[in-house]
Amino acid sequence: MTTPPEPRTTHFGYQTVAEGEKADRVRAVFASVARRYDVMNDLMSLGLHRLWKRFALELSGVRAGDRVLDVAGGSGDLTRLFRERVGPRGEVLLTDINLDMLQVGRDRMIDAGTPVPVIQCDAERLPFADRRFDCAVVAFGLRNMTHKELALSEMRRVLKPGGRLLVLEFSKVAAPLRPLYDAYSFRVLPLLGQRVAGDAESYRYLAESIRMHPDQSTLRQMMLDAGFGKVEWFDLTAGVVALHRGTRTD
Repeated sequence: MTTPPEPRTTHFGYQTVAEGEKADRVRAVFASVARRYDVMNDLMSLGLHRLWKRFALELSGVRAGDRVLDVAGGSGDLTRLFRERVGPRGEVLLTDINLDMLQVGRDRMIDAGTPVPVIQCDAERLPFADRRFDCAVVAFGLRNMTHKELALSEMRRVLKPGGRLLVLEFSKVAAPLRPLYDAYSFRVLPLLGQRVAGDAESYRYLAESIRMHPDQSTLRQMMLDAGFGKVEWFDLTAGVVALHRGTRTD
């Protein structure tokens, strides 16, 4: 009698879970915090996330008339910045796997008078034609994806030759700051999450997921393995966040 194969597993923060469970668990996290997500971002980063995103915009090389794909764009901070940059002749699409986050982003864009196409989809199976976009960006979303290598390959697929991928993500902080950073992450963040968003566990997962995410050099190699060329990274705020940039060279 053939023994059935063991189910494949992955990590959800520090927990080991079946691969099929992770997306649902991540979805539940962001459904819980969606309405307070932007307030928490400002509080957690002391507003620095706005500077990190502006830096990503400036390094994107995006110009008026370009097409941009915002993957896991959630509440739409980068979507709004890129929409201003590409102008009326360009196009920016806001995507996310989580409907609650996507609704927040859609409503913000409408309130700002700059509605954009909004698509609920999985970054590992993007519903777009090959070579459609000049730039793709994923900010603070890659670490939540089950198969990061598939997502990176998909983002490369939908880029035009010469198109750029920007990955803005929490990364490995400089060694002298790690004790203080760990104390903040595991003590202050859950308390802040409970007080502001009514959810300590989701922000405990946030801290754990950052530690499980590939460091700067590992992510660079993953992008190279996915077929990107000219891959480089920029440490921001002593490595709390890193911006990786790669180009589809064929």
